[in-house]
Amino acid sequence: MRKSILVVLMVLVVLMGITGCGSKNSEGGKNLHSEEIKKFVVGLDDNFPPMGFRSESGEIIGFDIDLAKEAAKRIGYEVEFKAVDWDGVLLSLNNGDIDAIWNGLTITEERKEKIGFTDEYLVNNQIIVVKGESDIDTKAELNDRSVGVQMGSSSQAVLENIKDEIGIKEIKKYANNVDALLDLKAGRIQGVVVDEVVGRYYMTKNGGSYRVLEETLGGESYGVGFRKDDSEFGEELNKVLIDMKEDGTFDKIKETWFGK
Repeated sequence: MRKSILVVLMVLVVLMGITGCGSKNSEGGKNLHSEEIKKFVVGLDDNFPPMGFRSESGEIIGFDIDLAKEAAKRIGYEVEFKAVDWDGVLLSLNNGDIDAIWNGLTITEERKEKIGFTDEYLVNNQIIVVKGESDIDTKAELNDRSVGVQMGSSSQAVLENIKDEIGIKEIKKYANNVDALLDLKAGRIQGVVVDEVVGRYYMTKNGGSYRVLEETLGGESYGVGFRKDDSEFGEELNKVLIDMKEDGTFDKIKETWFGK
């Protein structure tokens, strides 16, 4: 009798182990198409206005947040937003800590080797922001100056490519763009390279403290990042983004955060 009970318990343990493993993909991340999972987690830099940031009450809000909520509703999932270290955001995705990167993520060939992307949903430029009263008018005038940038961002890659050409004295790296812009305002650096959508939004909140140079450092496209093993999930997101553009929902959300 005791032996029979022991056998039954061993079988139950094995079954529980199989069930537990069934919700993981080959890289340790979640299988988003398991019947038990009806939620995906979006990783983001929560200090990246207007794409994703915290309100005064601490709630995560923003353009990308509204898009993700609408997309989740349309595919029948719940969505959770999780602040992560942007410099390690791809690792967080592939480790299964998050299921999507939806936060002004630039599509690059280097990133495409590591993760999957939806089609582009927004086009952006890299701009140079200086203090409102600065005598700098061109990127060449950043020669022998200190320039700030968010660590791990596409802005950093762009800035490092032109550093020697311009003769930039120092690239100072920050955890987020807001800290970089605050240091610029305080005079500790002389310029910040940042995504245009972020720089322009921040300027509207800070009067004449900043000025954008006419020269840009090139355009780029934003996409939603997902694990390559979750290609079906990526296709679902891509489809709802297309649908949202076709039925006008995308433009309504865009106008809320960027105006007409």
